[in-house]
Amino acid sequence: ASRLDSDEGALEYKLFIPSTYDGSPMPLIVMLHGCGQDADDFACGTRMNEIAEENRCLVAYPEQSRRANGKNCWNWFDGSNHERGQGEPALIAAVTRKILGEYAVDKQRVWVAGLSSGGAMAVILSRTYPDLFAAAGCHSGMAHGSASDLYGAMRAMREGVSKAPATGSLTAASVPIIVFHGDVDFTVHVRNSASVVRQLINSYAAQRSRRGEVAKVALSKQIGRTTGRSFTRDIHRGTGGKVVAEQWTVHGAGHA
Repeated sequence: ASRLDSDEGALEYKLFIPSTYDGSPMPLIVMLHGCGQDADDFACGTRMNEIAEENRCLVAYPEQSRRANGKNCWNWFDGSNHERGQGEPALIAAVTRKILGEYAVDKQRVWVAGLSSGGAMAVILSRTYPDLFAAAGCHSGMAHGSASDLYGAMRAMREGVSKAPATGSLTAASVPIIVFHGDVDFTVHVRNSASVVRQLINSYAAQRSRRGEVAKVALSKQIGRTTGRSFTRDIHRGTGGKVVAEQWTVHGAGHA
């Protein structure tokens, strides 16, 4: 385990380095665990280390401390963690930059992904640090600004956020996002996944509007089955056919 100490506080993390690392630049994936998890548990559950070994990627696992949250949840609902340069987003960004300074990383391929509270924090990071993260993945998470306190968080998780929240980062540069959510998730309502995607599309449109461009996002759907689960996949493509967002709804799946 490694540790970052900064003005924003301290954060421990673990880093997986594939056996083929030879000093040439590799992609980096920052993985943010869910509540009640740590780096080892998240690595085991996702099998990301095995995938990274096969695909030659570095994988970082920041760990939330019990001092910051008694259940090891990332505090995505706390207003102090909604903006760039402060709170937990600043800590995770600092860990990412520390790794960039210590290892050979392809800076065009630095990604952030997470589950549940980690998914919500991954969304925040993609919107507050689009210069650092090139894309994001959100599993059973929440849109940026879905709540500003614990009560609001519980309500948003239970009922879902039907309208994409507008935050101070709405006009930030948008980065592509992929979203996964089970439609029988009783911890975080599946409605939140659509809110994450809509928020990203709104930012994409705002970004192009500032450039004087007309933003059009086309939707295509795919219905299929894999590994025993059926799914619906919504693909949103923007200028030049580039994927802006993917939303995977896994039918019959729960929270994790």
